[in-house]
Amino acid sequence: MKSNRRTFLSNSSLLMTGARAALAVPFVATAARSAGAAPVADTTYGKLRGRTENGVHVFRGVPYGADTSGKNRFMPPQKPAPWKDVREAVNWGHLAPQSLASGNYDYTHSTQWAIKPGGPGEDCLVLNVTTTGLKDGGKRPVMFSIHGGGFTSGTSHNPVFDGTALAKMGAVVVTINHRLGALGYLHLGDLAPEFAQSGVVGMMDIVLALQWVKENIEAFGGDPGRVMIFGQSGGGSKVCHLMAMPSAKGLFHRAAIQSGAALRSGTKENAARSAERLMAQLSLPKARFRELQQMPYEFLIGAGGASGAQFSPVVDGTVMPRDPFDPDAPAVSADVPMLGGSNSEDSNLSRTNFALDEAAAQAEAKTALGNDADKIWKAYRAAAPKLSPANVLARIASDRGVRANTRTVIERKAALGKAPSFLYLLKWPAPFMDGRYGSVHGTDVPLIFHNPELWPLTAGSADGKRMADYMAGAFFAFAKTGNPSTPEVPWPAYTPAQKPTMVFDTKSGAQNDPDHELLAMLPPGGGGRGGR
Repeated sequence: MKSNRRTFLSNSSLLMTGARAALAVPFVATAARSAGAAPVADTTYGKLRGRTENGVHVFRGVPYGADTSGKNRFMPPQKPAPWKDVREAVNWGHLAPQSLASGNYDYTHSTQWAIKPGGPGEDCLVLNVTTTGLKDGGKRPVMFSIHGGGFTSGTSHNPVFDGTALAKMGAVVVTINHRLGALGYLHLGDLAPEFAQSGVVGMMDIVLALQWVKENIEAFGGDPGRVMIFGQSGGGSKVCHLMAMPSAKGLFHRAAIQSGAALRSGTKENAARSAERLMAQLSLPKARFRELQQMPYEFLIGAGGASGAQFSPVVDGTVMPRDPFDPDAPAVSADVPMLGGSNSEDSNLSRTNFALDEAAAQAEAKTALGNDADKIWKAYRAAAPKLSPANVLARIASDRGVRANTRTVIERKAALGKAPSFLYLLKWPAPFMDGRYGSVHGTDVPLIFHNPELWPLTAGSADGKRMADYMAGAFFAFAKTGNPSTPEVPWPAYTPAQKPTMVFDTKSGAQNDPDHELLAMLPPGGGGRGGR
């Protein structure tokens, strides 16, 4: 056991050293900070001193929960201790401990776009607030962003989540960090009753952050009665889970998912097997599982990755009483309007070979689609004759996977017959590397935050601002009113008969049941969401 632990400490230390090195790269700001007196905000825990930057007030590293290390590891989150003096809130808090992202994704690894400093640590229950007004009774809609990365990676520190533009549109923007991987979703409930909720504490963190918003957001000019939760990829999956959690009821009033529809959650049985794999990797007998609370978190991160264990929320019967959207939409959030969509080439996230010719791409399609591959390929090729072979493959995989799952979620939500739901498809190709990725997973994030120049996917395009106007305008309208329609782009609610879908492109507009013939040809399944 000691040998294994030493190995994991060595490997994990190298991993986290690499993470710290990457995080240390200075962020290239796009505008100078504004001068003036530092803004101070009141919260239920004490006063916060932030900073005014580019015409907005920013508060960073605000604790919404206590440190989750030691005896608090694997346990439900606790509220933070209050403080007496004015607390500085100008620096980023800790990001959740995690493994480094895969190096396969070219557009995520330019040092110019490095994650802002913060560093990993278990005292990671922190949030950031961006607003134009403090304690002014502004009643601004709150846009509560949940980062992607599946349930194992990611951070709100990424510059793409800068809330400046949305705040200037009239929102209060909140971004959060929360527990990930084994620290947020290691199911130990079968080993001792006090760990009954360990497989879902990462989601409980998000609920605690929403409770902080309810109690404190008025001091930042926000309306606690108009909170929109939204997230891309894993962030969208977390939104779907929140929709089914009784503890989150009443804490948010609109919900949006971006390429992250989650129909089902994890099972206790599968989660227990993952816990067994992690402990076996550490040579830790079940009888000594409590030692997991004392060992350095690097052990857990390293062992989780090496063992192949999977970490995601568990249907525990209490915190998560059911699957998010299977077999139907959850009644607990029936009164919450919902918006969801995906990107036409979402699945290109994991592709590295874009030099496929037509024959090689068709051969790859046949492996995935079987006997119907030729017919499907010809139909997709006829519909998009200028698309590269790699992007035809991506469109098919995305339509089978994330697009199909997203429409299922929206259809099931609409079937409740209460709050409206809205569906979109982003077709605008990201200009990065001459558009080779198409509208790949993540293209929507800088557009929705109106930050096209803060992410390499969308930087440097004359159409980027127009697309940001479309998408940020729709999401802000949804946060404000529960309807994403704008004067420029009217957007009807989803109905099973007509299936209206907002197609975002250089010429955006709603279409009834777009690509109906193509989608009808596809066999079920295929994945394509990715995990960022």
